[in-house]
Amino acid sequence: MNEIGDIENTLNWWREAGADVLVADEPRGWLKEPKADLTPVRPRPEPAAEAKPAKPVVIPEDLGELRRFLLETDDLPLPHGPRFDAEGDLSAGLMILLAMPETQEAEDKGLLPGDTGLLFDRMLAAIGRDRASVYLATLSPVRGPGGTLDDALVSQLGEIAKKHVGLAAPKRLIVMGNAPSRVFCGADLAEARTLEPIVNHNGGTVPVTATFHPRFLLQHPGFKAESWKDLQILIEGQTA
Repeated sequence: MNEIGDIENTLNWWREAGADVLVADEPRGWLKEPKADLTPVRPRPEPAAEAKPAKPVVIPEDLGELRRFLLETDDLPLPHGPRFDAEGDLSAGLMILLAMPETQEAEDKGLLPGDTGLLFDRMLAAIGRDRASVYLATLSPVRGPGGTLDDALVSQLGEIAKKHVGLAAPKRLIVMGNAPSRVFCGADLAEARTLEPIVNHNGGTVPVTATFHPRFLLQHPGFKAESWKDLQILIEGQTA
């Protein structure tokens, strides 16, 4: 066999052996098993489920039905626990609104029992009132876990509370604490105390006074003087 034939046979042998280049930058082990690719395979994310629209809440147009709705409805994502109705004299002309009941115990203890209730009674006495001569209600009929309410729930309950105030039609409204202040004054309590907004309802209006919740005053007695200033504004409004 001549020299050209030897070269051709050699090339054919390498070609059959799998050689596809004559030279390379790095030596290559042709007969070695290829290394496994250890890169983790990430599963494809499943498409997000479409959020179901919230069930529309129909707010009753009658005060008695609205109060019963708050005590019985399953249309609101309310926390579990005993539900409390509004208290006091609807015709008193003064409505006081809290965020929620003060206790998760039985309803017969009322909205503001214990030491918190005693301070509340003294606050009422300072403006010449008692529990029998005010209409006391809450945004939520049940106390939230840890004494808090979800913002989305507060928004829903706020619309119901505005309807509640409209149906009760008080001459003055006191809101105690942050959540009621945000609903009726559009601001947290610190700012709301510098305001005296007028809330429109059913063709009428009601001036709003924002002040501290009695529980907060028990925990921070230094603010009692500030609360007294808020109540003086209320007194001046009643005698004007």
